[in-house]
Amino acid sequence: MPHALPAPLTPPDDSRHGGAAANARWEGEGQRWRLVLTGDWGAGDAELPKPPTELPVAEGTQLSFDSSSLAHWRPPFAAALWQALAPLARGGVALDLAGLPRGLQPLLGLSLPRPDTAPQKKPAEDEEPAPEPEWHKTLVFVGSLLGALGRLARGRSAMRLSDWLWQIEQTGPRSLPIVLLVSSLVGLIVAYMGAEQLQRFGAQSFIANLVTIGVVREIAALVVGIVLAGRVGAAFAAQIGSMRAGEEIDALTTLGVDPVEHLVLPRMLALLVTGPLLTLCAGIAGLAVGCAVAVGLYDVPAMAYLTTTREALEGWDLFVGLLKGSVYAVLVALAGCRQGLNAGRSAQAVGEATTAAVVQAIVWMVVAASTLTVIFQRLDV
Repeated sequence: MPHALPAPLTPPDDSRHGGAAANARWEGEGQRWRLVLTGDWGAGDAELPKPPTELPVAEGTQLSFDSSSLAHWRPPFAAALWQALAPLARGGVALDLAGLPRGLQPLLGLSLPRPDTAPQKKPAEDEEPAPEPEWHKTLVFVGSLLGALGRLARGRSAMRLSDWLWQIEQTGPRSLPIVLLVSSLVGLIVAYMGAEQLQRFGAQSFIANLVTIGVVREIAALVVGIVLAGRVGAAFAAQIGSMRAGEEIDALTTLGVDPVEHLVLPRMLALLVTGPLLTLCAGIAGLAVGCAVAVGLYDVPAMAYLTTTREALEGWDLFVGLLKGSVYAVLVALAGCRQGLNAGRSAQAVGEATTAAVVQAIVWMVVAASTLTVIFQRLDV
């Protein structure tokens, strides 16, 4: 027999409410249940009985209503009915509101929760969402940059020539003094240490070969890359990160201006021009200091040193050095702009992005130097 739970809620004195006493009972078994409502529910003190324990609060359970004998109801009855049905709706019980009075159907249909909108378990306060992987951010950034380069090649880029020239002036001439200083000191170290070892064998004439190959092929480009990472890459990350914190990048996007074309492309193309030029200047400074050491301290004839240097430069060493300088400069631009665009929106986040740009640029340069050296050695270049 179907389960029935009568629940008289008021005394049977019908004169108190001007009609039959309010009554509600749950009927059913298994996953099919019905709530029968009868009498006058106009009084505010009537309460609905709780669902029976036999009613499974789970998906697949169906609950219908029978209000054919309901004489009268008021808003407190709607609130009581919502309180009784809300836990069932959250648990996945399917509610068929067609048996309720017409005035109640839209009210309950809009207010009752749905299983897919039930409140989820809140994470702990100290639990943070998983951050986006760094490699994914880098791939997205490189893809956006390649798209901007493609539009530039087709003449559809929004990059302004004035921005590019301004970045060339900022990254080239302003970086030249520190590049010359560092390259001269490194060239001095290489020439002095190499000459000390060659003097033991009476081979001072090979100082020119050592300095030329070491400085022009490897050291000049690496010096330029490190100087640009500390001076230019950090500046790129700080500038773009500050714009992101100040919502200037969001404003550019709202106006339809691509931040990559407007901010990243001029900086990368500027370093692509100034990188090999700075490498050439660094190489000349290193060779000049090496010549001074060889001629002044180890009595190597100046003409012999210059002749050996010219012969050494006839190979691929100068090309390899300029190529590495260009690659390192591009990596510095990529690291600085990438960290700036992905920086947080606080002063601390901008500082962290600036530090990360320098570290990332140096790591990328070391990896690129190792890879290019192996490739050129395999190609006998």
